[in-house]
Formats: sequence, C-alpha cells, structure tokens
Amino acid sequence: SPTISRGLSPTSHLDGDDAAAPMETGPQLSNPPCSPPSHPPAVEDDFKFILCEGCQQASPNLKLLTCLHTLCLNCLSENKPIRQCPVCQTPIPQASGIPDMDNVLFTNLQARLSIYKKIAGSGDPSCSRCQGEAAAVWCPECEEFLCAKCFEDHQWFFKKRSHEARKVEDLRTESPRQFLEDTRKSCNLFCANPGHTGQDHISSIYCTKCEKVLCCSCALLDSQHVPFCDIRSETQRRQQELSTMAQELKQKRSRFQATQAVLRDEAARLEEAQREMRELIQQRVEQLVQLLRREEEELLGLVEARQERGRRELAGELQRVEGTLRRMEAGERLVEKMSLYATEQEVMDMQPFVRDSLQELQRLQPPATGGREQPRDLSECRARLQAL
Repeated sequence: SPTISRGLSPTSHLDGDDAAAPMETGPQLSNPPCSPPSHPPAVEDDFKFILCEGCQQASPNLKLLTCLHTLCLNCLSENKPIRQCPVCQTPIPQASGIPDMDNVLFTNLQARLSIYKKIAGSGDPSCSRCQGEAAAVWCPECEEFLCAKCFEDHQWFFKKRSHEARKVEDLRTESPRQFLEDTRKSCNLFCANPGHTGQDHISSIYCTKCEKVLCCSCALLDSQHVPFCDIRSETQRRQQELSTMAQELKQKRSRFQATQAVLRDEAARLEEAQREMRELIQQRVEQLVQLLRREEEELLGLVEARQERGRRELAGELQRVEGTLRRMEAGERLVEKMSLYATEQEVMDMQPFVRDSLQELQRLQPPATGGREQPRDLSECRARLQAL
C-alpha cells in the first residue's frame, strides 16, 4: 500500500477483485492556502555552482572536464584554442574538445530547482495531467503536479507503490536547499547484465570484484561474483573516498598557495628592479645632450632583453600554479556538492571519473622556488653609463 503523505487523509477503494486496499484521496483543500514565504527564494545566489562556469547560464548539456570544471556545450564549442579548459588551461584529452563525462549532478539539480521555482512563484502551477486545474500536490516519484482528482487516480494506479506526494502549499514554505534535500531520492539501479531489465531486476547488490550492480539471480547463480555488498554501502564508501581525497587535497592546496605567493613576490621584485634601472638610465641619459639619445634607447633595450626571459618563465609558472589551484577548488566544491545533493545513481556514474581527476591532482607537486636565479644586477648597463 502507498505511503500516506503529510497532510493527506487515507480512505479505502475497491480494486478489480472487490478487495479493499488502503488509498489516499486528494489533498484537503478546505484549509486556507499558505501564503508565500516572506523571504524571496535566493535560488540564483545560493546555487550559482550549478551554472556553466564559462557563460554562467543554466544548460541541459553540462560537461565535466578532467580538471573538474563544468562547462556547457556552447562554451566548449566556442572555446579557442580547443582542447584546453578556458578556466584553468588544462588540456582536454578528447580531439573534439568536448569531454565525454556529463555532469549529471548539476543537470539534475537544475531540473529540480526549476520545479521549486514553479512552486515558489507567484502563480499556481497547473496539473501536469489534465492541464486544467491548479495543482494541489507534487509527486516526487513521478515528478508531476497533480490536482485533487488526478491525485486520487494516481494513488489508485500506484496503489502498490510508495509515492509520497506533498502539498504544493507546504512546499512553498521551504527554502531551495531544504527542497533539494527533501527531494533527493534513491534511484532504482538495474542489473548490469544486458538481458536483465525491468522491475524484476532492480538490485541493491554490488559485486566488489567485478565492480557491477547485480540482481539477486546473478548474485546467487554465478559463484564468481563475490564478495558482495549493498549499493548504499558502496555509494557511502565512494562518497567517503572522495571526501578523504578532497580533505587531503585541501591540505596540499596550502603548499600551492605558498608557491603562488612566492612567485608573485619574485615577479614584483623583478618588476621593481626593472623599474629602478629604467629610472636610473633615464635620469642619467637625460643629463646628456641630444647626441646621446640613441644610447638611451640601446640601454633600455638591453634591460628589456635581459629581463624578458625571467618574466616569461615566472609568468608561465604562475599561470600553471593558478590553474592547478582552480582545479583543486573545483574538485573540493564538486565533492562537497555531491555529498550534499548527489543521488546514488549520480555517485555511481561520476565517482570513478572524479576520483581519477583528484588522484591526478594529488600527484602534482608545486614547482621549486628556493634556487631560482635572482634578477641580474645589470652590471653591463652600469658600466656603459659610467663610460658615458
């Protein structure tokens, strides 16, 4: 019998064999509707992380890169140069520049937030079935808005399943975060055997040896599938693995931040040395007559040539370190959001890919900064100035 949802009263109906079955009627509409929440739903501010990191727009086609940044197909198609993340410049291994991994977590969160916006909006959502009456409840299992009549038919049709529908007026009082947490549901995982489909092969068994989801028949009849564990334990283990890796990455990120600070200081010192020498050259040369202006230009060119190589090297290292830090931040953010909002299916789909990317980040080491050559004292320039 279906679960009795909050705010809905049970009654009895007869099925085709005249047997009594517990049922749910439509919601009690005699109660005065709840007023919209006094605070505006700050969906855009709190959930910007589900948008494309390139155009900052919602998109049904979000791709997860190996650097753990998320971009839509439009941004990836317009990306120049291709095969490189526009955020952190990490190479994209696919020749087309389009990653294979979909960010199903962010895509599904966008869909659920669109439902919340319909509920929290000023107008009442209409029934998804009859399209005529205002919706009284929302069924998270069917992902449909239902009026009182259609809800009664819905409960009769699904009388042997647990579909816990909720009143629209109750959902309006929830924050976006609470709505997403309450509507996070466990997905039905089917047996990995291609011939085993349908409701009879929904499984909660996971073979740790072959790393596949199995139905009861495969688990019992095939002795190679051992040892077993349940899907919930496996998803929790994967979440814990990602959380541990993210915590270790967070500690390692401080070393990269220290390297970034050192590189910035070196770049600043290099610029300062160049600035001081330029001022000295200009001050001395300005004391000379017009015949020596050409010498001034030659000296300035010499300074620029001596410093250009060091500046390019520092700029390149700083860019790589900053790109790595962006990847680490993206990884920590993705693991955090997966732990908060990801369903079991989303964890099963995304965890190996995210784990590999985090392991790659863990293997990275910040570049050495101790033995770097200091800016030259420009002795040749000083000698020429003395000669002048």
